[in-house]
Amino acid sequence: MFRRSFLLFLALLFIATPAHAAVPTVESLELSVNLVWVMLGAVLVFFMHAGFAMVESGFTRSKNTLNILMKNFLTISIAAILFFIIGYGIMFGTSGGSVIGIDGFMLRGVEDIGFFVFQAMFVATCATIMSGAVAERIKLGSYVLIVVAITAIIYPVVGHWIWQGDGWISALGFSDFAGSTVVHLTGAVAAFMVVLILGPRIGKYNGKKVNVIQGHNMPLGALGVFILWLGWFGFNGGSTLAADPSLVPMVIGTTLLSTSAALCSSSLYTKLRFKKVDASLAMNGVLGGLVGITAGAAEITFGGSIIVGLISGIVLVEGIRFLDTKLRVDDPVGAITVHGICGIWGTLAIGLFSTSTGLFYGNGFSQLGIQAIGVIAVIGWVALTVGGFTYLLNRISPIRVSKEEEVAGLDFTEHGSNAYNFKDNLLDGDTEITTKNFGLADRLNKNIPVGGPSEQRS
Repeated sequence: MFRRSFLLFLALLFIATPAHAAVPTVESLELSVNLVWVMLGAVLVFFMHAGFAMVESGFTRSKNTLNILMKNFLTISIAAILFFIIGYGIMFGTSGGSVIGIDGFMLRGVEDIGFFVFQAMFVATCATIMSGAVAERIKLGSYVLIVVAITAIIYPVVGHWIWQGDGWISALGFSDFAGSTVVHLTGAVAAFMVVLILGPRIGKYNGKKVNVIQGHNMPLGALGVFILWLGWFGFNGGSTLAADPSLVPMVIGTTLLSTSAALCSSSLYTKLRFKKVDASLAMNGVLGGLVGITAGAAEITFGGSIIVGLISGIVLVEGIRFLDTKLRVDDPVGAITVHGICGIWGTLAIGLFSTSTGLFYGNGFSQLGIQAIGVIAVIGWVALTVGGFTYLLNRISPIRVSKEEEVAGLDFTEHGSNAYNFKDNLLDGDTEITTKNFGLADRLNKNIPVGGPSEQRS
């Protein structure tokens, strides 16, 4: 039996037709490398949301940390689903009058799924900008509804105008490589409109006095800034949409230099203006430099990117001060200035520093004017839509929590829990604990009864 089986096996070997794998071509290898690069960029942009969560948590009070974390988780999840259902079609579908996409909903007829994934990370980034600005006082349900409006319609319309190719702003010659206007200015204007309706936090303003409400964990905020800095290399670098060996290093290089310059200028400027190097403003300077170079990362030189970053750092400091003290707009993390004012500066900087269209390269004021038109159009659209939607929402049901809930903290009132548990259990089982084991701080904090655990047991 064994002999027959062995002979049959040998016969099959001789008559079997060998199967050969398809030989990879240069084109297929290039496609694969490009896909891997864009997907790496998408992953890095996704990781940026951890940075946003850390920055917003660290720069606000501990009693609202859990609420901020949940808002960030909900934002990216809602944004991904809505962008799949409707947002991608509005943004990149066949243009209807150069204003809005009219097909491609639920990715029907869409072949480049990798591009969808990459862009889905961007729409979530735009929406989460609002989270920090409205922190510590907005109802979670109201926040979610505003995110739905932004991610489903408002942001995709802006993206269609500028990035689809047939959009009316794009047709003017407007340039925004990775989204200083499309992503960051859109998110900042949305945040500004909601904050105007929401109002400042309790205790922020007392007559003419502006009170500082200190964040609870600056190291956590610093970690968030570093995460955002890392993720931004994917944000800008991945926007090349190809692993171009000449373009990708240039984009990442300008991103690095602009950010470094912004940190230096914001640190030095706060030292000169306030006699101290303000850590929170310096950290926000990093983010201002990132936003500032995002629009022109592919068409501004290394030297130009340093100038853009230096100015971004100063604009950041003065912008936060202006909003806080003059307009009395309460933005706990400085998101409106970082993404809005620095986004405007970065967009206009193309009209000055672009090597192909910029004023400083002998190309006149034309590009600068086009950039200004795009900025004004986006501000108008987002302010009208987000402001109108939020106003109606607030009329139907107040979007702000009650005074008692705000004072108690949104962690407990919205989620029934807290991000931190500082109280340890002092009695475990039958372990005897005497009063000599407790210091004055424990007694003052009422961790034990006045008579001590042993006296209370007796």
